[in-house]
Amino acid sequence: MYTNPRKTSSIRRLGRVDISDFKAAVLAIPEETWNHQNANKPNRFEALDATRHIPFRFVNNFRDWRGHYGCELWEEWKPLLEPIFAAATADYGYANGEFPRAMLARMPVGGVIQPHRDANPAARWPHKIHVPIQTNDQVFFYVDGVEYQMEEGEAVELNNMGVHSVENRGDCDRIHLIFEYFDADQPDPDWVLPFRETA
Repeated sequence: MYTNPRKTSSIRRLGRVDISDFKAAVLAIPEETWNHQNANKPNRFEALDATRHIPFRFVNNFRDWRGHYGCELWEEWKPLLEPIFAAATADYGYANGEFPRAMLARMPVGGVIQPHRDANPAARWPHKIHVPIQTNDQVFFYVDGVEYQMEEGEAVELNNMGVHSVENRGDCDRIHLIFEYFDADQPDPDWVLPFRETA
């Protein structure tokens, strides 16, 4: 499977970021907002099981990461999201970085995300970064059979081309901010199709 050679092969710990204001806002989101956003989310995959999502940014189609748009809540949440994006990605050093997808993912107590790869072409190139907003010491993340744990406010890139899964064995929902990041100045790979904007 063709992927970006700059992506991590397992996980890459990017350091802690300030999530204090963002976390307060996330924990204040009403259940009806979670339910509405999840019901209309563009990312419907079997492996995600009972995990609910609030999308902020998304790709126009699953074949190309270079075309993306702001979702319903993007403008409202942008002031809280952009400082986290900037802090989490500072070490990459990209002068022209873009964020094609960003979302909240809320996994319930007892929830499981089944082993899978993010195999659609739009997922092969960008770095995939997680920032735990609420978690517990019984949340376990697996990449190619290796177990990892992440702390609240710790930005971590994971190898989404490897087989990965999650289990929440704890006593509170696990909420992660998940976003993708790529260098717009990096030459496009040979295997990508010419980008065509879709309506």
